[in-house]
Amino acid sequence: MTPVAAGLIGIFLFFALIILGMPIAYGMAMVGFAGFAYLTSFPTAMNMVARDLFGTFSSYSLSVIAMFVWMGFLAYYSGIGSRLYIFAYRLIGHWPGGLAIATQTACAVFGAICGSNTATAATMGAIALPEMKKYKYDDSIATASVAAGGVLGVLIPPSVIFIVYGMATEQSIGKLFIAGILPGILLMFLYQLTIIFLTWRNPQLGPPGPKTSWQERVEALNGGLWEVLIVFLISMGGLFAGFFTPTEAGAVGAFGVLLAALLGKQITWEGFKKSLLDSTRTTVMIMLMVAGAMVFGRFMAISRLPYELASWTAGMNLPSWEVMAVIIFIYLILGCFIDALALVLLTIPIFYPIAVGTWGMTLYGSG
Repeated sequence: MTPVAAGLIGIFLFFALIILGMPIAYGMAMVGFAGFAYLTSFPTAMNMVARDLFGTFSSYSLSVIAMFVWMGFLAYYSGIGSRLYIFAYRLIGHWPGGLAIATQTACAVFGAICGSNTATAATMGAIALPEMKKYKYDDSIATASVAAGGVLGVLIPPSVIFIVYGMATEQSIGKLFIAGILPGILLMFLYQLTIIFLTWRNPQLGPPGPKTSWQERVEALNGGLWEVLIVFLISMGGLFAGFFTPTEAGAVGAFGVLLAALLGKQITWEGFKKSLLDSTRTTVMIMLMVAGAMVFGRFMAISRLPYELASWTAGMNLPSWEVMAVIIFIYLILGCFIDALALVLLTIPIFYPIAVGTWGMTLYGSG
């Protein structure tokens, strides 16, 4: 069996394990180990797995994940998400579809603190859905606005997925954060324009809520949000300016949110313990997936499947936008079944060489 054929069979076996219910991290590690052992030898595969697992769990650079994850859970248990929604609701809740529009704004700001799409959607869902149901919003626009808004946590920095992607591809995390700002804001505005258009066509989808005074809006803004915005600006501003490394920026952000929550008496001892416990669980889950993806990536590299696909794509002389469109379509289909973080880790060894080869050919092919 050729190495490329072994790579294709490995991908098929991985999806079979996922369908059978195996955790994604274990599936990637098992298939990667078995494939690597088949193409080299069992002792070589054992050495590779031991080296990669130790390297992952002892990596200082990966500690940035724990910092930003804890920062997000501190924001969650201190009630920052609910206060963000109250402010956005009082600001534009009286518009047609205003509660759904406010949900997008709150999701964007909370995503800038949290960095997780799942946590953003869960937090805003618990807060926004009861309010929209209270004002007779249609279930379709209510649930869609929360689900779509959760995606903003992936693009607007800090983003856990950007951190993992940057480490897997050896890219600058700070530059990735900067690259996500404009698309994240643009996506938020597009969601809001979509809500405005839908409620303009059918006002029953999102009836307007009661109008609030400017005094109530200022009171909502002063309800502990200024401190969080200042912490975010210091943390991310220091990272973008080069004063902090990503890990230091995460530590500064987590400490700042904790300090703001303690000074404002917005977090309980029970909430603090839950933030530590949930952060530990989430961080370990991410680290296991990163370790599994590294083992799977070694197998993909030695099978030469990604490079053969990249060479085949380059030989077809397709425009770069067509190649990227196919990759995006594959992500669209797989994203219906696999979590975003796991999907990124799974596909980086395959799609990254193709994308780099395609854009490199486009930029330098004429030379």
